[in-house]
Amino acid sequence: MPDSSTTTPTPTALLFGLSGCLVDFGARARDGGTQACGLTPGAKEVLELLRQQRVPCAWLDELPTTLSQPLTAALPAWLHPADTTRCAPWPAPDACWQALMQLNVARLDGCVLVSGDPRLLQAGLNAGLWTVGLASCGPLCGLSANEWLALPPAQRDLKRGKATLQLFALGVHSVIDHLEELAGCLADISLRRHKGEKP
Repeated sequence: MPDSSTTTPTPTALLFGLSGCLVDFGARARDGGTQACGLTPGAKEVLELLRQQRVPCAWLDELPTTLSQPLTAALPAWLHPADTTRCAPWPAPDACWQALMQLNVARLDGCVLVSGDPRLLQAGLNAGLWTVGLASCGPLCGLSANEWLALPPAQRDLKRGKATLQLFALGVHSVIDHLEELAGCLADISLRRHKGEKP
C-alpha cells in the first residue's frame, strides 16, 4: 500500500482542546471532578509525530487558570496555549483565528481542530476549520478513564454511539474515540483535501 503522506498534503496547523482531548479524560475538571493530569491515550505519540512533521500546534480551553494549569503539567514544553483572553467566548470563531495567528499560520486551508467539546468544535466550524470530534474521552461521555474502562462493552458502545451521533449532528467532519486514532483520521482529511474537498 503506498504511503499516503507522500501524495497528500500534511495539515497546515492543528489546534487541540485541552480538557477532554489532550488531558483530563472525560473533561471532568470543569465540574470539579478529581482527575489524574496525565495525557489521554495517544496524545504523546500524536504530538511527537506532529512535531517531527513540523506542524504548528497549540491548545485552547476556557477553564480558569486554577483548573487548567495543573492539567498542563503533562504536556510537552514546546506545546503552548493560545492566548485567547480577549476573544469572544465559544462558539464564536475568534479564539480559533487568534490561535492560528499566534502560530503564524498564513492560511486556513488544512487547519484542523480536535476536541470533544461541542462548543469548541462549533467555534472551529464557524472559523472554517476541519474538525475532529472525540467521542469517548470528551465531555459528552463524561467518564474518567477508569470509569470508562470499567463499563461493560455494550454500555461503552451505547455511550460512544450517542456521543458520535451528537458530534456528527453538530456538523464535525470526522469522529474518533480518542487521539490514538488521530493519525489515520488526519490521513483521511489529507486525502479529502487532495481530492478538492473543503471544510
